[in-house]
Amino acid sequence: MDQLPSLSALRAFEASARHLSMTAAARELHVTPGAVSLQVRDLETALGVRLFERRARGLALTADGADYSAALRTAFRLVREATAALTTRARDGVITVTCTAGFATHWLVPRLLRFEQAHPDIDIRISASHRMMDFQRDGIDIAIRHGLGGYEGLASERLLDDEYLPICTPELAASLGPSPAADALEGFTLIHDVYRRDWQLWLEAAGAAKVDGTRGPIFTDGTGAYHAMKAGLGIALMRRSFVEVELADGALVAPFPLGLASAFAYHLVYPPTALERPAIAAFRAWLFSEVSHTTPRV
Repeated sequence: MDQLPSLSALRAFEASARHLSMTAAARELHVTPGAVSLQVRDLETALGVRLFERRARGLALTADGADYSAALRTAFRLVREATAALTTRARDGVITVTCTAGFATHWLVPRLLRFEQAHPDIDIRISASHRMMDFQRDGIDIAIRHGLGGYEGLASERLLDDEYLPICTPELAASLGPSPAADALEGFTLIHDVYRRDWQLWLEAAGAAKVDGTRGPIFTDGTGAYHAMKAGLGIALMRRSFVEVELADGALVAPFPLGLASAFAYHLVYPPTALERPAIAAFRAWLFSEVSHTTPRV
């Protein structure tokens, strides 16, 4: 035949052949089963060949249908690979990173200027969200996820460990006195994020039996707790990595040396082939370099 079949008909047949179900093919293609059936019948008519045997319990490919399905599967794969290669080249200088708003605000953004100075040809786009995003569907290149690590089908590297410290303003720290015992917190406001249990765990570890770890205002995320603490409202448990620069320059104070360790950590997560892109490989190397040059613990 001089004219190629319609792309819609070819997609309907290829999906139906792969699933051996027009209903499943319809779900994949976001059309009705009737539309898939009509497109496949039109394709069979145009080709003059039966592609399926329609049986009581479902579909079966004819010999011609099996050969044609295999060829189309290869053709569609080549189209997808060519499209991916083209779009990757078009955006090779752009990296989309997903992480929590807290990590973006307190750790990534304050350091990002150094990356931009070292790599002026690479643009970083940050998608700050607590939602678990899909790399392909959401156009994500690399993720920084908080958890235990180990994500199926993805490369995962431990990037930054968590340790929680009571943090406050210098003015509030002065009212605690020099080298205060943890029980001194009894007369001060404890600021919580949604993980209210963290304060109780820290107080138990510090032996502060007199302090009620459940009292104090609660904020929906760590950023809210941070700003309340900066405003002098009270003392907040903060991740050391989020405030290390402010601790070093004296803008904030950690009046108690005990840190609360966590099994959770920040992990760098990406598809197995992501580092084939030089821009992503450069961003990964920079992240680990930043972690290795963190301010020594106070």
